[in-house]
Amino acid sequence: MSFNENLETGTRDLRRPLLHKGSWYSSSSRSIIERGGSSQIVPEAPKESAVIVVFCTLIVALGPLQYGFTNGYSSPTEDGIMSDLSLTISQFSLFGSLSNVGAMIGALVSGIMADYIGRKGALLVASIPNILGWVAISFAKSSLFLYIGRLLTGFGVGVISFTVPVYIAEIAPKHLRGSLGTINMLSVTIGIFIVYLLGMFISWRHLALAGVVPCSLLVLGLFVIPEAPRWLAKIGKDSDFEASLQTLRGFDSDVSLEAFEIRTAMEANNQDDRFKLSELCQRRYAFPFTIGIGLLVLQQLTGVSGVMFYNSSIFEAAGITSANAASLGLAVVQIVMTGFIAWLIEKAGRRPLLMISSAGMAISLVVIAFAFYMKIHMSAVSHIASILALIGLLAYIIAFSLGMGAIPWIIMSEIFPTNVKGIAGSVATLANWALSWAVTMTINLLLEWSTVGTFSLYALFTVFTFIFVVLCVPETKGKTLEEIEASYR
Repeated sequence: MSFNENLETGTRDLRRPLLHKGSWYSSSSRSIIERGGSSQIVPEAPKESAVIVVFCTLIVALGPLQYGFTNGYSSPTEDGIMSDLSLTISQFSLFGSLSNVGAMIGALVSGIMADYIGRKGALLVASIPNILGWVAISFAKSSLFLYIGRLLTGFGVGVISFTVPVYIAEIAPKHLRGSLGTINMLSVTIGIFIVYLLGMFISWRHLALAGVVPCSLLVLGLFVIPEAPRWLAKIGKDSDFEASLQTLRGFDSDVSLEAFEIRTAMEANNQDDRFKLSELCQRRYAFPFTIGIGLLVLQQLTGVSGVMFYNSSIFEAAGITSANAASLGLAVVQIVMTGFIAWLIEKAGRRPLLMISSAGMAISLVVIAFAFYMKIHMSAVSHIASILALIGLLAYIIAFSLGMGAIPWIIMSEIFPTNVKGIAGSVATLANWALSWAVTMTINLLLEWSTVGTFSLYALFTVFTFIFVVLCVPETKGKTLEEIEASYR
């Protein structure tokens, strides 16, 4: 072998993740090519190895961990930042909201980025501004660097919030896709818990430096895990597609049938790769767009971002003195319930959990509204109103974690056709972040207007969410992504 051939082989080898190394790689790839080229379809091996898929999911889950850290950062640091940098409440509110602005920009380009440079490439690009943003916040001497850092971390989070659910959906076997998909939201809640906990013991500058850790580890992990096989099939990298799929399913698994189905679906999609706006009314596009975007919009209209961003203020308004401890308790409840959903989702299905979740949230919001009504108009029982508000908020978080937290992102990653997944996912993620920004910017104004009216308004939107789920949302449990797409063609 010549020097040039050696160099070419070495370069090609470096492009593959470390998990692709080994003698089984070439033999399994040849096996798929030989069987895929014939008319005979070889069934999948009955045993699938979930270890590598879980490992890959845990690596990319460092991204949502960063997402939760960013979302929760403003709550425990408000007093420290305002005092050290002499910020007004309006300046700090702007700081808090800029992560949403950055996330909207990130969401806008996330789909295009993930389509052109891959799911791993998009996550790598998202990690860099996240790291730079946290460094800028930690060393900020004025509000300018604080704002720049917040925008950068928000941009990274916007890209991560679309790319991670899509990557997980595209690597997971159908019987694990729902459970692994919930790890996305579980990581977000763990990130929120960590920032609340650390915020009780360390300064806001040190807390910002701690924010560098998740994305730094993610960058390292991306060099180990394989690219999503469906994206590789879409861009025509057949050998890498086969190797990635074999890696994810286990060394001894026969992936011929799955590879054949993915290739068939990609060929059908590539024939009409250019999406035209005039086709939006066709069922194959109108149906998934309505479901995917609708769920992510309604998720925010239930007021969850406002409640999570300003829960300390809400607790104080309800008369609960240890607001930070109560916020930490809420984060723990979210972690436990989201972990429970990871076990339950493949047994109960997406639709039933969304219905239970939205109904529970609506009832909880009515309870919270009534608690504030008691506090305002029945001062003799204000202590009971405080307890009722706490119960209502706990019930609200539990109900949200049961479905409306994780499942809209799971369905978004499952339901869009491959040829429009990038643009449709970007629109859905952008809509979610835009509504999140609107909710966080208006909740203080709404609470000043009327606490009872605010939670009653959110309850109304949550009732509409329940109706939307009952009338429109399909069940995707137990189906491959190709089967889901074929069901509305």
